[in-house]
Amino acid sequence: MQETEQMHLHIRGRVQGVFYRASARQEAVRLGLTGWARNCPDGSVELVAQGPHPLCEELLRFCHEGPPGARVDEIDVSWGEPSTEYVDFTIRYRGGW
Repeated sequence: MQETEQMHLHIRGRVQGVFYRASARQEAVRLGLTGWARNCPDGSVELVAQGPHPLCEELLRFCHEGPPGARVDEIDVSWGEPSTEYVDFTIRYRGGW
């Protein structure tokens, strides 16, 4: 079994108002990843995903494209130790920036 890793993304471009978070969640669930995605006040999307490295990389590839209507200009990626707090993949809503 592969070791769990955590991937933290900050996605910039036309990523709000185009179902980006919902599409990323659907892909993460399909891959069996846990974590969350949320809109940020600056118009970007922040996403944290956990799971085996190859599956996180597959989600990252999806995030570079996004759903129809999205335009991804830049993604900042960082890798870290996984957290035990995530049991599924959720969409977080405004508040607690």
